[in-house]
Amino acid sequence: MFEIAGMVCPSDVFLAPMAGYTNYPFRRMCADMGAGLTFTEMVSAKGLHYENPETRALLYAGDIRPQAAQIFGSDPDLMREACESEALAPFDLIDLNFGCPMPKIVKNGDGSALLENLPLLEKIVAACVKSGKRISAKVRIGIEAGLPFAAEIAKRCEGGGACMLTVHGRTRDKIYAGEPNYAEIAAAKNAVSIPVVANGGIRNAQDAAEMKARTGADAVMVARAALYDPRLFCEVSGIARPPLDELFLRQLRETETLYGARFATVFMRKMAAFYLRGTRGAAAAKNRLFSAQSPEEVKELAVSLLRGL
Repeated sequence: MFEIAGMVCPSDVFLAPMAGYTNYPFRRMCADMGAGLTFTEMVSAKGLHYENPETRALLYAGDIRPQAAQIFGSDPDLMREACESEALAPFDLIDLNFGCPMPKIVKNGDGSALLENLPLLEKIVAACVKSGKRISAKVRIGIEAGLPFAAEIAKRCEGGGACMLTVHGRTRDKIYAGEPNYAEIAAAKNAVSIPVVANGGIRNAQDAAEMKARTGADAVMVARAALYDPRLFCEVSGIARPPLDELFLRQLRETETLYGARFATVFMRKMAAFYLRGTRGAAAAKNRLFSAQSPEEVKELAVSLLRGL
């Protein structure tokens, strides 16, 4: 169990927000496997303001409890407006993205660009807190390798009123490469009194335990490893690992129901390729999968390959 400002999570291992992947069926599956908290893909506050239908589609909440939505933007008023919007009302916590390193996000002054303007970052947090929602923040340890300043960033988030902080243990220029900087995550943890979640390089239960031991973090967050096998959450939750082919079938059905046949075909081809990674004949199987043109074809190709995994 893990508590954040009165919100109780069933475990202290969370599913990270991942653009293009953490849609509702995937979040629900990970929650069922034992993820204590799941996050939507990052959603544009500006997109919500202009009622972009694609933005709203990312925010299907269903019946997962608890769950979080992640938003990004650099205008405090628009960020608060997003937090107060009907679209975000079903979510138990709103997470502010101050860590995305992608150039198209950074060049607009969003994501990790805000690490270069900590007064504005703190102002955004404070504005969002005024919405009355639980507000957390996700950050990196700095901008350039060799020049981390995680403690200062953490203090700014807490100063704005965030109830939780997730620290990705790499600088912006590293993107997702290299080992996480445990010392800087620990520095962030030691600088604040709010719960700190450690993120970066966690592939299994052993990595999660090592991350907590080396950083003192209150919880950990899993990202890409969950794409390869969402059952890794079973390792830390004590839930029996179900057959991967059964999970895939349920995910395929739910994805098609919510988003349509074309989206389900494209998305589930990618997910099947992730699940098959490292297995014998995975490359050839991937080539066949990516020729599938319907959910039924994806099902026929993937289920037999996944059976027994």
